[in-house]
Amino acid sequence: MLCANELTMPQILPQPEKRTFLVVDDHAMVLGGTLNILRQEYPQVEIVTASTAQEALEQIAQTTPDLVIVDLVMPETIGETAHANSGLQLLKTLMDQYPRLNIVVQSAHVRTLVWLKPSIDNHMGGFTVVDKSQPMKDLLAMVDWALHERIYTPREIRNGLQLKPAWMEVLQFAFQESLQDIAIAKRMNVCERTVQYYWTKIRDVLEVYPEDDKNLRIQTEVRAREAGLID
Repeated sequence: MLCANELTMPQILPQPEKRTFLVVDDHAMVLGGTLNILRQEYPQVEIVTASTAQEALEQIAQTTPDLVIVDLVMPETIGETAHANSGLQLLKTLMDQYPRLNIVVQSAHVRTLVWLKPSIDNHMGGFTVVDKSQPMKDLLAMVDWALHERIYTPREIRNGLQLKPAWMEVLQFAFQESLQDIAIAKRMNVCERTVQYYWTKIRDVLEVYPEDDKNLRIQTEVRAREAGLID
């Protein structure tokens, strides 16, 4: 039963934190199209932009965005020629300085990401990639996956089924000892969030991604067994 004070006191509902996206692209038409689709899908999100690598770093320092959508070909500073090295260096800096930042790479030059494979493998935040030639619905899917800290990299930048020892341990504990993530974390002496991070990396290598009416864990086990990673 409620007491009198509880009946008269107004309820204060928690307000959702406002999210911020940063879009980095020096092509006005592409930038405009990206902004339009994002504003339709995420009307409550504050969206800021940058057209150079230097400006992008300044915006991130000022706004601490929840998500960065970044092209790979851009000028280092205003007035300079756009080239892939600037975008790759910016991306590496972001992953080094902000290891949990959610990132979407939107570029026509996704194959150059192979040079950043070690940094991508170690990144703890969401990391997805979409080619500029793909439909805008694919961009929205990659944004959603990145915000949920999922991983998607194109096949062109993968070098076969290369799983780190810790990722292999997760597969062994899960599918040969039938352990759940909490128990796996205890056995590996890591936090549960780290185990979940390992799962995102494993699924990207095995090309197991969310699909309606499909269980990710079962699909991962099937693919791992097909690849000979577990007995």
